[in-house]
Amino acid sequence: HLRALEGQLQVLRGGASQGAGPDSFMEFQDEDFPLDERLIKSQKKKKRKGAEPKGEHRVFGTADAGVAVSDTSCSGCGALLHCAAADLPGFLPSEKFKVLMAAGKLGGATCQRCHLLTHHHKALHLQLTRDQYRDVVRRVRARKALVLLVVDLLDLPGSLVLDLPDLVGTNKQVVVLGNKVDLLPADAPNYLQRLKRHLAWCCQDAGFGPQVADLHLISAKTGFGLEALVSALQRSWSYKGDVFLVGGANAGKSTLFNALLESDYCRSAAVGALRRATISPWPTTLELLKFPITNPTPYRMFRRQNRLKEALQQTEAELPADELRRLQRLGRHGYLAVGSHDKPSANDLKDAHWLYDTPGILRERDLQDQEVRFVVPTRAIVPRTFVLKPGMTLFVGALARIDFLQLQGRKSCWFSVLASSQVPVHVTGLEKAASVYERHAGHALLGVPAGGSERMQRFPALVPQDFNLEGRGYLEAAADITLSSAWVAVTAMSGERVELRVHGPEAAGFGLRTPPLLPHVASLKGERLRKSA
Repeated sequence: HLRALEGQLQVLRGGASQGAGPDSFMEFQDEDFPLDERLIKSQKKKKRKGAEPKGEHRVFGTADAGVAVSDTSCSGCGALLHCAAADLPGFLPSEKFKVLMAAGKLGGATCQRCHLLTHHHKALHLQLTRDQYRDVVRRVRARKALVLLVVDLLDLPGSLVLDLPDLVGTNKQVVVLGNKVDLLPADAPNYLQRLKRHLAWCCQDAGFGPQVADLHLISAKTGFGLEALVSALQRSWSYKGDVFLVGGANAGKSTLFNALLESDYCRSAAVGALRRATISPWPTTLELLKFPITNPTPYRMFRRQNRLKEALQQTEAELPADELRRLQRLGRHGYLAVGSHDKPSANDLKDAHWLYDTPGILRERDLQDQEVRFVVPTRAIVPRTFVLKPGMTLFVGALARIDFLQLQGRKSCWFSVLASSQVPVHVTGLEKAASVYERHAGHALLGVPAGGSERMQRFPALVPQDFNLEGRGYLEAAADITLSSAWVAVTAMSGERVELRVHGPEAAGFGLRTPPLLPHVASLKGERLRKSA
């Protein structure tokens, strides 16, 4: 502060010729977070040789390995706070860590990674292996617990934890939650029942079907299905033990954790003492965040049922002021859960059972942080249907290329792309496909990845794989080509043989899904755009 004041005095005295010091670049809203001097130099010469690749972010402040790790957890990801090493979970700059520790305010702090994720949508890369994530989840094996498996419906079966029995044990009951149902279009009547059957079939195919005690379709973001889930958990599991949220990275566990924190499932006395989990498209929960579960006594269940009935009948004008403010706050975050009004008792947390949010199981990912934000859908998907003939190629960004090689029968098929609206789709001739990819990958035409030829040099080469499909008629898709958080439904006349060659990154795990998730999606198409596919 003194150096900053001295600099201002020099300006007033006409001494503005001297260069600005590091403190002049400090963000006043977070004055204990000084910028790294290397970052300041990079601002003066943004494109100097050897600059960091686009999409990676420098760490602010400095580390001090001589300071012991605290016993306080980050309220965003659960990792123990420290200032020892910037690339380990729970890191805070030593300048801020020491100030908070001396003031006794470390308990309310979040680590630098959670801060950047929440406020700047930037992801720091951590030294944390896939096995380290799994070791945290394996703690469930020794506990009497119920497992809530959160599955991303946009990435089936890729978002299933295939070795779930090995992680949590074969003696655990599993409640499967198909999340993000709000992002899927309704392709036909009763499509939700069909989605549940498809999800149950995927669990059977993965080998843990006998452990599945219940299955729900939910939207952790909008609150769809959450009240039915809470009621089902209170009836079936009651108060027998702890509950663990398990699932892949970006399946929506942290969003669900935050929504349940505001619902009747959490003891009301704990809401004020707990902070919400960090939500982002990247893996966030690094330890075990938790909240105490409400004991569903008959009186509480009776109060809850009456409250749910009243919520359906009351208008906003009739709601109490505190309840209206709470619902408005939840509405800004996209939650629609009915919270508990029970008065907390002095022994509210004594002998409590807990709901834990475990780390997301990591998957191989070739995209950088900003690219992930483009690819992962956050709004309802609008299908884009294209009419392709043999000898044509469909690009889903620069992430996947689908070559329509041959069709035995009619002249064309329908290809329905279900992906984020920020991912461009481009159709061209098969003979031009290679040159189009070479010229436009990394640029605006194909969109993702972004960063030009320099970015594409680091992006893995596309690997081809051939598929043969048999059409089921123009009312039902033959199969889905899955591309991780996106897919392409192929619809052809009954009995026709379709030959495709799909190119994509090997680590992305693209493949064929039969039966298709939304078989009637081609019926949602609009009028044909003249002189186009």
